[in-house]
Amino acid sequence: MDKVKQFSAKEDNIRIDVYIARELKDFSRTFIQRLIKDKKITVNGKYPSVKTKIKLNDKIKISIPPPKKLEVKAEKIPLKILYEDKDIIVIDKPADMVVHPAAGNYSGTLVNALIFHCRDLSGIGGVLRPGIVHRLDKDTSGVMVAAKTDKAHLSLSRQFLEHKVEKKYITLVYGKCRTKQGKINVPLGRSRKDRKKMAATLRESRQAITFFKVLEEFDGFSLLEITPRTGRTHQIRVHMAYIGHPVVGDKIYTSGRKKDNIGIKRQMLHAQSIKFKHPTLKKSVKFKAPLAVDMKKVLERLRI
Repeated sequence: MDKVKQFSAKEDNIRIDVYIARELKDFSRTFIQRLIKDKKITVNGKYPSVKTKIKLNDKIKISIPPPKKLEVKAEKIPLKILYEDKDIIVIDKPADMVVHPAAGNYSGTLVNALIFHCRDLSGIGGVLRPGIVHRLDKDTSGVMVAAKTDKAHLSLSRQFLEHKVEKKYITLVYGKCRTKQGKINVPLGRSRKDRKKMAATLRESRQAITFFKVLEEFDGFSLLEITPRTGRTHQIRVHMAYIGHPVVGDKIYTSGRKKDNIGIKRQMLHAQSIKFKHPTLKKSVKFKAPLAVDMKKVLERLRI
C-alpha cells in the first residue's frame, strides 16, 4: 500500500519537483520526477507535469509506493575495492564492465557485483540501479562511489546534482592542443541525427563545462588531465571531439580516424580521482584509482 503525504504549497510560481524536493528532504528530485511521471502526485486533484509551477495554497498529494523487490541477481564478480564503510563503497571499475543492467547487459554488471558484495545496498536508486549515484561508460575505467544506505544515496545524489563533487580524469587525445590548458563551455544535447549520441547543440541542450590541462605530448597525441564541472552524458568525449582532439580509441566520436597501431582496444579515458563530502562523517574525502594497465602500456609505447 502506498504511503500518502499531503500538504499545501507555501511558495508561489516554483516548479513542483523543486518545491517537493525542498519540503521532503528524504527524497531526491529525480525520485520525485519519477513519481510525477507515474501519476503518484496530484495538485488540486489533477496530475501535474514535471514542469508544472505551483501556486500558494495549492493542495498537493503524494503517494509514495513501497520499494520494489530487487530483481537483479547477485553475482560473485571480483571487485577492486578502494574504500568501504557502512555508508559507501568506492571501487576501481575495470574498462570492460557495464555499471548497471540494461537491454543486452542484464548480468556481469557492477550492480550485480555490488549486490553480492554489499547485501544491504541502497534500493533508492530503483530496481536496476541500487546504490548507483553516478556512472562511467563501459569502456571508461576508474574510480566510482556507490551508496550502501538511503541516507548516503540522497546525500551523494544532491552533491552530484549541485556540482559539488570534484572528479578528475586522465585521457589520451589525438593531436597537440594549441594551449596548455583551457575551458570548454559548450551546451550538450541529444544528436538530431542519432539519438544514441550526444552533440554540441543549442537545441534541447544543457550547460556543460569541461576544464583540461596538458600533462604530456607525443607525436600526434596528447595526455590530458580533465576536470568536468558538470556531468552530462559522454561530456568529455563530445567536448574533446568538438575542439578537434577526440579521445583516442573512441568508436563513436572519432569518425574518420584510422586505427592506431599502439595497442588500443578501447577509449583511452580513466577516472583518476573523486572528491566529495562523506554523508556521515561530514568531511571532505578523496579517493584515487591508479591508471589502468592498458593505458600505462599505451603510454609506454608512445614514450619510446
